[in-house]
Amino acid sequence: EKRTMSKRLLAIFAVLMIASMVLSACGPSAPAFECTDAIGCLDIAPDESVHLASMLTISGATAFLGEDSKGGIEIAIDDRGGEILGHEIILTGEDSGCNAEGGQTAATKVASDPTIVGVIGTNCSSAATAAIDTISDAGLVMISSSNTAPALTIEGETWKPGYYRVCHTDLFQGAVAAEFAYNELGARTTATIHDGSPYADQLQAVYSKRFVELGGEVTFEGAINVGDTDMRTILTTVAADSPDVLYFPIFEPEGDFIVAQFSEVSGLENTTLMGADGLLADSFPENSGPNVVGTYLSGPYVVGEAYDAFLDKWEAKYGGVPPSGFHAFAYDGTNIILDAVEAVAIVDEDGTLHIGRQALRDSMSSLANYQGLTGALDCTDKDFGEIGTSHGDCATGGALGIFEIGQAELDGNWPPPAVYTPGE
Repeated sequence: EKRTMSKRLLAIFAVLMIASMVLSACGPSAPAFECTDAIGCLDIAPDESVHLASMLTISGATAFLGEDSKGGIEIAIDDRGGEILGHEIILTGEDSGCNAEGGQTAATKVASDPTIVGVIGTNCSSAATAAIDTISDAGLVMISSSNTAPALTIEGETWKPGYYRVCHTDLFQGAVAAEFAYNELGARTTATIHDGSPYADQLQAVYSKRFVELGGEVTFEGAINVGDTDMRTILTTVAADSPDVLYFPIFEPEGDFIVAQFSEVSGLENTTLMGADGLLADSFPENSGPNVVGTYLSGPYVVGEAYDAFLDKWEAKYGGVPPSGFHAFAYDGTNIILDAVEAVAIVDEDGTLHIGRQALRDSMSSLANYQGLTGALDCTDKDFGEIGTSHGDCATGGALGIFEIGQAELDGNWPPPAVYTPGE
């Protein structure tokens, strides 16, 4: 009996020792994650992907903008090896078009998917204006490569929490265009045409205000409708005062018709045509015809070794050159979201990610001196004086220029040369 008892005690001791060793090896069990984020958390299991969405214009006359931005997003993901924090990055897209209806439809679809971390989009300010409430209310972040309408980031106007943009505000672009027209072209009178969109209307307003401040006169401010093809009537009205510059910050195809029909109207022989970044597309010269030679466009101006390396990646991946000017902004915007994910994500031992949605917004909103392809970016709040406080305006206004369309561009060369940059 004593031997039996001893064996039992030894067996029990052995079991206890083994259990002790196992517990020691495993360590104390980690407490279960508890989300305390003000607007909730996104939990990504070890076998799940980090899900980004795009809301771009990928059909119709403005599809070049979506193609341009989508390429920048995809190259940014490629540069990370397609993964972050041990998770695959996936990208899905919705066509937001270049109008309010498309923006609202795309936002509703994106907001209904709880797996989405953040959104890159939209391309057009009209789409963003319609989408911004839905995206914000869903707790998402959205960063745009090409929304330039000032109201989108101004407190008390269109802005809602979670919205950011990497491209310039038209408070910069409109002023640069006016200063070029007045100081470099010697213009003293100007007329403007917009298409009723938030982008075009707000941009021409900033341009006109700055042109008058410089000492110039605005002879006419008019509007066309999206879908108009006959521009002769409005051009005849413009021609009554023979302005030095006609500024028309609109899109294709309406911009193409203005240029093509320009020479048919008497009184505009000495008027210089000037558009904006909505027409900075490789299709614009050929669609407009011979009158396009000598036209100026304001828009993104990005240079540097890192940008040259990006263009090499574009050529290797897609062939040729980007069709518009906002690809580098899409690249930077994608990286800003992914860097914020890395900064705020809580990683469990098994690889599960917990991303606080307000924490993600806070990280992006505090971003300063971020070195992107498009220059030093700063997403902190800014004071624009009488205009108000700006939230989420990451660009500092330096990556802007004026481009001249020449015979080479009409013959297929792209992009056109920059003939002016601020501070020159």
